[in-house]
Parts: sequence; structure tokens; C-alpha cells
Amino acid sequence: MDDSAPETNRPSKVFSDQQLTIEIPETAHQISSDSWFQVGFVLTTGINSAYVLGYSGAVMVPLGWVGGVVGLILATAISLYANALIAMLHEFGGKRHIRYRDLAGFIYGPKVYSLTWVLQYVNLFMINVGYVILAGQALKAIYVLFKDDNTMKLPYFIAIAGFACGLFAICIPHLSALRIWLGFSTFFSLVYIVIAFALSLRDGIKAPPRDYGIPGSDISRVFTTIGASASLVFAFNTGMLPEIQATVRQPVVPNMMKALYFQFTVGVLPLYAVAFMGYWAYGNEASAYLLNSVNGPVWVKTFANISAFLQTVIALHIFASPMYEYLDTKYGIKGGALALKNLSFRVMVRGGYLAVTTLLAAALPFIGDFMSLTGAISTFPLTFILANHMYLVAKRNKLSSLQRTWHWLNVIFFGFMSAAAAVAALRLIAVDSKNYSIFADV
Repeated sequence: MDDSAPETNRPSKVFSDQQLTIEIPETAHQISSDSWFQVGFVLTTGINSAYVLGYSGAVMVPLGWVGGVVGLILATAISLYANALIAMLHEFGGKRHIRYRDLAGFIYGPKVYSLTWVLQYVNLFMINVGYVILAGQALKAIYVLFKDDNTMKLPYFIAIAGFACGLFAICIPHLSALRIWLGFSTFFSLVYIVIAFALSLRDGIKAPPRDYGIPGSDISRVFTTIGASASLVFAFNTGMLPEIQATVRQPVVPNMMKALYFQFTVGVLPLYAVAFMGYWAYGNEASAYLLNSVNGPVWVKTFANISAFLQTVIALHIFASPMYEYLDTKYGIKGGALALKNLSFRVMVRGGYLAVTTLLAAALPFIGDFMSLTGAISTFPLTFILANHMYLVAKRNKLSSLQRTWHWLNVIFFGFMSAAAAVAALRLIAVDSKNYSIFADV
């Protein structure tokens, strides 16, 4: 079989490098057509999305220099390890597992299949809500630069952002079709990261000594530290690795490992740069959206915010693609992207999905607290607990006692972290619900 040829989208048999017969599940989307380099850019698009503009405030401020730097480095290494475990199970048991729930169901059975499905889609839905809020914040930041009259509220900009995301979802049929848009995404990411970095550096050089102390009382510091740890996990993990791996060419596992190495080396450097520079420049006054803190020419800040908005539209499509794949496969949406049936289906179904997403984003623009809760009950279990336990079950006869102990320790530790992060998130929700109203202009 030609390694560069895409696999068919109906049940069939192919041969891997080990000459094992691998069954491919049915899907309406294109699989095994992308190079590892393209998949690597899909992964880095996720981690260098506009969310990076908040890490100075969301990660560094609650953890301080030592905790923030060490935490980001450890989170990088741990996330690479956990994602590698999932990637190596992609063809486990002679079957191609192109969805996270397929892999979990194959290993554990139908109940865990359903549970994994629920956890994953709740996680991805909340990530998409966050992206719509980010896009709306970028648009509002542009508006404020030119006309700070408080006439246009954040919910209005969120509605505009949701409409733009809907148009993009209708035009791009599946994840592999992003192609050139990944290049645009990388360019947009570099624009707002470089501008945020440069303006923060200039502000930091001119500013008086900053306060790097961790704010809050002792008890609040405990909860904010736990919440920041959850943000560390969120920064590097998608919760949809098998779906991304489904697009990579054969040999699937070696190519996916190349993409992961690219993500967790070159791909993390921009994230590090903007997170550390933002904290250095503003200390514990660093904003939750760094472009709101920086000082500089209006046109430069406008360019950065426009880039953040456009990149967010592209990044949202990546995290919405598992939902699109499920719906397209369920209703048999195959063939040309511009076919009337397919186009009208995307308008109705994807448009409806993003309308609900946008409504929730506008109603609860302080959704970050709810996302922390979602990360605690879904991102931790999917990325760390399930990854280690699935590998433990799948490779039980090939692991030494020391290796089995290691994986069990990971399961227990991240189980504890998941529970602690859930408690911290619930506390934040209780506190912030007293300060914000529905459709708030935050």
C-alpha cells in the first residue's frame, strides 16, 4: 500500500509496517491523508491559540516564578508522556481506533465507551465556548481602542464571533481540509505572541519594580494553586488525540510520535515566551488577556487583536471536529463538500451547534470557572488517568512490576488531582456567581 494514499472511509483492511491486519472503522471524514508535519501544526495550533494570552495571569500569578516555571516544564513532560501512551495504542488489538471512545470501548467495554464519549464531548464543548468568548474579547478590545463609549457590550461581540465561527465551520468540511488554514493559523499566532512579547518587554523595562508575590489569603492561595495546576493540564492537552491521529498517514504510530515531539519542543516555545514575559513585565497585576495590559501604538495592538480573533476561529474548528465527524458519519454526509445536501446539512447542524455554543458564551462570559470544573472532571481523567490505565490494561503481560507500579501511581495521583481541582473549581463558581450576572459585560 502506498503510504501517501488516503485510506478509504468505509470498513476495510489495510496493512501496517508490522504486516498486521488493521481494521478501519467507518467514518464520513478523510483519514490517513496528512503528513506528520501537518498534524504537528494542528497540535501546535491548539496549544498556541489565544488562550496563551491568559497564562501569565491564570498560571504564573497564582504559582509565582518557581511554581510557574517548574509547573509548565513538568506539565510539558507529563503531557508528552501521557499523549505518547495514547498514540501507541492507536492500532491496539488489530483495530484502528480513530476516536477516543472507540479505544476506551475496545479495552473496557460499552459502559466505558459511553462514559468516555460523554466526558470528551462535554470537555470539547466547553473548550469551544471558551474560544467563542476569547474571539469576542479580541473584538471588544479592538472596539475599545477606537471608541470606549461602552455602547457595544461583550455579548454583542461574542455573537459576532459565533457567526464568524459558524461560517468557517460551514466552509471547511473536515479536519484534514484545514491544510493552508494551518499556515494562516501559525502566522496569526506568531503575530499576537510576538507583539504581546515585544510590548510586554518594553513595558517591563520602563516599569518600576513589580510585585511577584502570590496574592490572596492562605486559604485562597491553596485553591488558586490547585486551579492553576488544572490550567497547566489544559494548556497542553486536547482530549481528542485519537481523532487527530486518525488523519495522519501510515505508519500511524511513528508519524504521530514525530508530530508529538514537534508539538512539545518547537511548539511550546511561543507559549513559554509569552507566559513568562507577561508575568515578568506586570507581576501579579498581569491581565487575564495580556493584550489588555500592554501599552503601544493603537495600530499594533489592533493588528494583534485581529490576529487573535482570526486564529481563534480556526482553532475552534479543530476542537469541534469530533462532533462534526460524529454527525456527518451518523447521517451519511459523504461526497463533495459543495453538494447541496452536504452544504445544507452543515448550515443547519453545525450552525445550530455553534448557535448554542455562542448563546452559552454570551450568557456566561465568566465561563472560565466552569471550564476549570470541566477540566477537573474530564481533561484529567481522559488525558492522564485513562491514558495510564488503558496502557496498563493493554500491555499488562508485557510490563514489569516496576512499570505496573509506575502506571498505578500515575492513576492514583491524577485521580487525587482531579478531585482537588473539582473542589477548587466549585469554590470559584460559588464566589464568582455573586459578582457576575447573566450576559455580563466583563
